[in-house]
Amino acid sequence: MSFVIAVPEFLSAAATDLANLGSTISAANAAASIPTTGVLAAGADDVSAAIAALFGAHAQAYQTISAQAATFHAQFVQTLSAGAGAYANAEAANVQQSLLNAINAPTQALLGRPLIGDGADGTAPGQNGGAGGLLYGNGGNGAAGVNAGIAGGSGGAAGLIGNGGSGGARRSRCGRRVRRTRRAAVRQRRRGRQRRGGDYPRRQRRRRWCRRQRVAIRQRWGRGARRGRRGGCRRGQPPDRPGGPGQHG
Repeated sequence: MSFVIAVPEFLSAAATDLANLGSTISAANAAASIPTTGVLAAGADDVSAAIAALFGAHAQAYQTISAQAATFHAQFVQTLSAGAGAYANAEAANVQQSLLNAINAPTQALLGRPLIGDGADGTAPGQNGGAGGLLYGNGGNGAAGVNAGIAGGSGGAAGLIGNGGSGGARRSRCGRRVRRTRRAAVRQRRRGRQRRGGDYPRRQRRRRWCRRQRVAIRQRWGRGARRGRRGGCRRGQPPDRPGGPGQHG
């Protein structure tokens, strides 16, 4: 595996030089834009006009490409500057962590907890959070339990200045019981549909619709008028309406 050695100062200097170079190129392109895109014809003939138009089209295409190149150049300079800042921050963090480890080494060896700093959070299920520093630091948070009914890890103790970590959540059995009840109800409904042919709700809606239609017909015509319409009327004579005389001539 190859190692990469980067010096933030050199990266920042390179980004500054590239930014200056991009500014110079952009100024040169802007100065050459008007003379190259507005080429005048050498004569009044068609050939001279066509040659001038050809050179003008090439100049416009060059300006378009140079604008895209300037955009890419600016993005590259920005990325290079961000990389230099990231390297500088990483080096500062490493120096700070090394200094903190040197300060906490004696108390960690004697008392089992650091002098300054926050405790680590629990990662394994049910693991307790780490204790904070003796002088300053917050305790780590405990991890949640993995099985139902098992409590999570306790939070780490805080130092002289700081807050203790929160304990891990206990997984409740109630949620698992509710899920089992819901699944059993769904399975029972599916089995009932299969026993009734698979489309029981559809047939039930059809039956309800037919029942409502029969009730509406009875309310409109009545039982006596309905029987009279079927067999009690003579041929060519209209049936009795509800509220009519009820007799035929």
